[in-house]
Order: sequence, then C-alpha cells, then structure tokens
Amino acid sequence: MIKPIAKLIVALNGNVKGSHIAAGFAWGLLLGLVPVGLIWVVLFLLSFLIFKHNHAAKALGLIVVKLLGRLTAVPLDILGWELLHIGALRPAFTVLYNMPLAPFTRFYNTLVAGGLAAGLVLWVPAFLLCRLAVFGYRNTLAPKIRGNKLVKGIKNIPFISSLVKAVAAAKRDM
Repeated sequence: MIKPIAKLIVALNGNVKGSHIAAGFAWGLLLGLVPVGLIWVVLFLLSFLIFKHNHAAKALGLIVVKLLGRLTAVPLDILGWELLHIGALRPAFTVLYNMPLAPFTRFYNTLVAGGLAAGLVLWVPAFLLCRLAVFGYRNTLAPKIRGNKLVKGIKNIPFISSLVKAVAAAKRDM
C-alpha cells in the first residue's frame, strides 16, 4: 500500500504532467463506479493499453470511490433504472441482449448501467478538477510544505520515515 502512495507523491512533486495525474484519477473514478464484471475488465484493459496516465493516481481514485461504494450504490441504482427504462432505448437494449457476448457484460443491471453512465459523465469534471488541484498543489502548497519545520519533524515518525524511503526508492526507479 505504501508503494502506490510513494509513486503518487513522486509524480506530484516530479516532472509528471498534471494532465497524466488527472487522467489517472478520472480513470480510477470511472473504474470505481462500474461494478467488477466484463465491462470493468474491458475498461481496465483499455486504460492500460490505449491511454497514457498515472497508474498510482488511478489506484488512488479507484480506492477512494470503492470505499464510498455504499454511499454511491443507491444513486447509481436509481440512475441505472431510469436509463434502462427509457422507451426510446428499449429496441437498442433488445438488440444488445440478443447478441452473442453482450449479455455477459450485464449492461441490463441497474448498477452497471448507472455506474457506467455516471462514470462517463463525471470523467471530464473529475479530470479538470484534479488537474486544477495538481496545479494548485505544485504552485502554492508544495513549496510551503518543503520548508516547514513540522514536516521535518514528522519525517522521523516510523511510518512516515518508511514512506519517505519508499518515495526515494520510487524516484530512483523512475
């Protein structure tokens, strides 16, 4: 668990583009909202094979959203139910359901439909907000943190010192 956090800290304080960190977090949000199944696996593979982003940020976004899963389940279920009961989409859903592999995606499940729709809609705002947060962190917060005496004292705490060592090791690996 320490290694992904260390890699994210290195990315935030290094030369990694803010857009790559933001895209990683947005992918984590999308993957966190979609229940694990065939659609999730396809999205996960697409995120690795096609798109360039920070994987530590994706892991953080995925963990945060999955931890909030109980809070998001009911709204996603309602959204999915509403989407699946749109009359104009019923013929498309019938065609999909009668295709050979499409039913294995469980697109007809209200949580899958709601999670996919919410994740796709929230991807761009999450990307923009995270990009703004990375820019703000790098320009205002990071310089203040580096020179703070309290931070220097906290680095002596055992867990924090192991995190600092992991960050140093992650810097060497990049």
